[in-house]
Amino acid sequence: MNEELLIAAKNEVEEKGFLDVDIDPTLDLFAEIERLKKEKNAIILAHLYQEPDIQDIADYIGDSLGLAQKAAETNADMIVFAGVHFMAEGAKILNPTKKVVIPDLKAGCSLSESCPPPLFKKFKEQHPDHIVISYINCSAGIKALSDVIVTSSNAKAIVESFPKDQKIIFAPDKNLGAWINKETGRDMLLWNGACMVHEIFSLEKITRLQVRHPNAKLISHPECEDPVLRISDFVGSTTQLLAYTRNTPHKEFIVATEAGIIHQMMKQAPEKTFIPAPPDNSCACNDCPHMKRNTLEKVFLCMEYEQPEILMDEELRLAAKKPLDRMLEISKQVGLLK
Repeated sequence: MNEELLIAAKNEVEEKGFLDVDIDPTLDLFAEIERLKKEKNAIILAHLYQEPDIQDIADYIGDSLGLAQKAAETNADMIVFAGVHFMAEGAKILNPTKKVVIPDLKAGCSLSESCPPPLFKKFKEQHPDHIVISYINCSAGIKALSDVIVTSSNAKAIVESFPKDQKIIFAPDKNLGAWINKETGRDMLLWNGACMVHEIFSLEKITRLQVRHPNAKLISHPECEDPVLRISDFVGSTTQLLAYTRNTPHKEFIVATEAGIIHQMMKQAPEKTFIPAPPDNSCACNDCPHMKRNTLEKVFLCMEYEQPEILMDEELRLAAKKPLDRMLEISKQVGLLK
């Protein structure tokens, strides 16, 4: 690699989001990534919504709770986080001395971006008698304003760990918060945020799909809107959806979450049929454009050159770490973690 070109590419990382350099087309990227893992004592953590190639080279694939736990306990020197920005931030919050890199800095999150910290801070100040429980799909700034973080796997259990008369603000996902309210009988105050992928599912199109596939079970992530959740046969986190399709005797499923999870579903239950739920737009897909910014090529580049790197102000990191630690602590107390 020409040194001048590499320096120029590194200087453009903030603007482009990734190292924009050419890769030798003859390289076996799978083999090269395995080599870099060993040479740099690196671990690749990948979310279930990543493209299949990235899932296949990951050391751990999971939902936000599992990824947070793996990030907290890893002995690797470098964490390669194949997910979106807030997830890589979380790994850095839990591992200040480790290098955390992400394939593309611009792999953001519509849900996280729907809750700007300055606006949320004002909202919180208007309700001083409430504690703040925030979904992990939020920025470090929101985590720092929270009392405890939750994931879709542990949200119900963590909310129920607080007294029934405890007033709670739940941010940023209004759909997940409403589902938890319904499941627990609570009346949490909800911030008006949502995930673009889970909000575009079409109830009408799903209903038509159910008519064409009468034996299919509709399974949904709780970030979906209430009309979809009401007609679902099973609602759960990405890991819970995966376990359900693997363990249930049913053979056919309509999947109302980001389509990346279907790769693992097919690997774990190849004899079963998985149909992505249709969105209410002109596209036939339900992919998260942020998750799909990461590619195998970008994974290789970020490992080879150790950029883009996640860096964080120490005061912000410490403030954001407290509610994450509280999440892991409560999760262990209620038996969700080993």
